[in-house]
Amino acid sequence: MKSLRTFAQIYKRIDQHATRYSIVVVVLLFGLFLEAYMHDFNLVYITLFFVFSLAFSAGPIGILNLGHLEASYIRSGRLFAHQEGHLSMQIQNNSANTSWSVILRHENTSIPLGPLKGDTSTIVQLPVLPDKRGTFTHKGCYLESKYPLSTVRLVMKIKDAYNAIVYPEPKGISLHSFLQQEENFYGEEKEFDGLRVYDGSQKLSHIHWASVAKGEISVKVFSKETQTPKLVFNFYTAAVNDESRLSQLCLWVLECEKQNLPFMIQMPNRVLHSTKERTDVILETLARY
Repeated sequence: MKSLRTFAQIYKRIDQHATRYSIVVVVLLFGLFLEAYMHDFNLVYITLFFVFSLAFSAGPIGILNLGHLEASYIRSGRLFAHQEGHLSMQIQNNSANTSWSVILRHENTSIPLGPLKGDTSTIVQLPVLPDKRGTFTHKGCYLESKYPLSTVRLVMKIKDAYNAIVYPEPKGISLHSFLQQEENFYGEEKEFDGLRVYDGSQKLSHIHWASVAKGEISVKVFSKETQTPKLVFNFYTAAVNDESRLSQLCLWVLECEKQNLPFMIQMPNRVLHSTKERTDVILETLARY
């Protein structure tokens, strides 16, 4: 009785859809029934019973194969606008039996899970491509299986949703180029540090004329001795419009985090200090602007 109640609860969670093999089974059963009715062959009766048994048992087997699975999102890394990221989802098999031929789907994304043994779990990475910054919700995933005979497509919707903040697309001039443009304020050239390709942002006085004579424009790079305790980025002078300003500031914030450099951002209504606020808090402020 307890098993029957468990099956009934699982059955309510799963939607069933016909496949092309369902039509094949119906036509086969109908043809065998006519053959048995007209000719009264024992072999036809046995075949009819065998096909009917397989078709009837495929449904409950498939439901139990899929119905014991539980899926939920787990906290993932940072997401940026117009850049592909990944969301992590944990699939847990609460049954003692292995689940076969299960696929995780979301819109045009399909990820086969492979055999999932009983009382185990697996983590799947879902690719996402946010189209804008700000709040982001990912939902509508479902598990699908045609096990065991592909005569019915079983679908179990995942009710869990993933809410996150999408940060601005990190794009613009590099922090190195910015420091070169502001070298009088942020430091003086300390010593020669090699050559790099000229990208148009460097000073003409740094051009390595010997490389020009060879047909390749390179510039001299100098390490800097920073004179100020922290970098100061201004929202209005970062770029020409709000979206490009936010993208530029996001790029600089990430580069400062990577190089462990303290900084400040002068926003229109507040000042952001890296020494007082976590990087994710600063990025969230940019995302919600």
